[in-house]
Amino acid sequence: QVQLVESGGGLVQPGGSLRLSCTTSTNIWGATHMGWYRQAPGKQREAVATATRDGNTNYADSVKGRFTISRDTSKNTLYLQMNSLKPEDTAIYYCRLNMGRLEYWGQGTQVTVSS
Repeated sequence: QVQLVESGGGLVQPGGSLRLSCTTSTNIWGATHMGWYRQAPGKQREAVATATRDGNTNYADSVKGRFTISRDTSKNTLYLQMNSLKPEDTAIYYCRLNMGRLEYWGQGTQVTVSS
């Protein structure tokens, strides 16, 4: 069973930065899809930033230019660098990994942007 563990969330002031990490128990070089998703209270889970095995990335319009998804295959870790954070970025952030037809999710990490 593949396990994903997110970390790096917390409380940050508007305009601040955080880097989320998602450490996996498998080699991510073989993942067909990797991504960060978030769910705010009362809202549906949404895709924030995704990446494919060949390096293509996509970002939600609301985070373009502020968030960057990256991966370190030597550490089997996926990252989300978040800059210029806004209160509307407050949510639980989840990482997702697809290995062929199998899909795995982490348990989530809370990000709160507030002064």
